Amino acid sequence: MTRATVTWTGNVAAGLAHDGAARGLLLGMEHVLGESKKVVPLDEGPLDRSGTASVDEGRLVGAVSYDTPYAEDQHENMTYNHLPGRTAKYLELPMAEETPTVLDLVAAEIRRALR
Repeated sequence: MTRATVTWTGNVAAGLAHDGAARGLLLGMEHVLGESKKVVPLDEGPLDRSGTASVDEGRLVGAVSYDTPYAEDQHENMTYNHLPGRTAKYLELPMAEETPTVLDLVAAEIRRALR
């Protein structure tokens, strides 16, 4: 009779994959932030400088946000006249357009973590 010993490391692999996903998600959110800064309305720059990317690593939830009192109004009010190339929906549009890139970044980091 032949015997074999198998060591299950599924929990380790799952942890590594989770950590990779968190790193990839942060890279993805930073990418979206960079793309949104290309179209964020400019006046003197406080809105642009208030942008940040963050990730809740436990829940694997990423966010890009702008933190000025008028950030939401600038994003939602489609009647404002912005400089050429700058627009309302400065976060919504890049987030939608860059979703494939974000997913690629997450997948790459998971692959890297599992090597």
